[in-house]
Amino acid sequence: MARQNSLPDRRTVIFGKTISHLVARTPRLWPVVHRPVMRFFDAAAGNWDSNTGAGSPEHLAALAAAVLDVDPVPERVLDIGCGTGAATLFLAREYPRARIRGIDLSPKMIGEANSKIGLDPEARVAFREGDASSLPYPDENFDLVCQVNMPVFFAEIDRVLRPGGQVVIASSLGQDTPFSTPDDLVASRFARLGIRETARRSTPGPDPDRPGPGTYFTGRKDVPQA
Repeated sequence: MARQNSLPDRRTVIFGKTISHLVARTPRLWPVVHRPVMRFFDAAAGNWDSNTGAGSPEHLAALAAAVLDVDPVPERVLDIGCGTGAATLFLAREYPRARIRGIDLSPKMIGEANSKIGLDPEARVAFREGDASSLPYPDENFDLVCQVNMPVFFAEIDRVLRPGGQVVIASSLGQDTPFSTPDDLVASRFARLGIRETARRSTPGPDPDRPGPGTYFTGRKDVPQA
């Protein structure tokens, strides 16, 4: 991916869109491609932040706007596809009383993320390697699940999200983000699982009449009726 202030290169866009489309529409094929995806991110990990602007205000703008729609304040938060940890650490600052977990397929990305954690004796923030298609967490374990610039594994998000919990799907460059899924498809797939759309917006731009490039979707999981 190119720097955050420019469009990604065509090869990355094609690769990312192909993987995101496959995950959303034919998730059973994920085991066929997950190793090439892991290798792609392993190879990029060392220069990821400088090449993509991860952690910059532009990169995090969609997530920062989305969390304004999150209510109540979560206690347990999961960042899927955490990469080098930029969004995870943003969420840790946003929710200083919550336990935050970041997970990524790439061991080298997790290595970069762990290098950013200072003294944390209570392990309030923790990163681990893992596959988003089979998350290593119990059912209904989180009350907020977030991801930035990441294919959407709908069933697993639903599984680990508590009833009444919320989900945030953020794309730093909107539909120009390589690893992104159209909002209409996100909304329809989540609705089938009982996660209802609560917001779908673009990030604010410097001109009030022109939104920024980022977009986000938020949803809330239904609470079973007694």
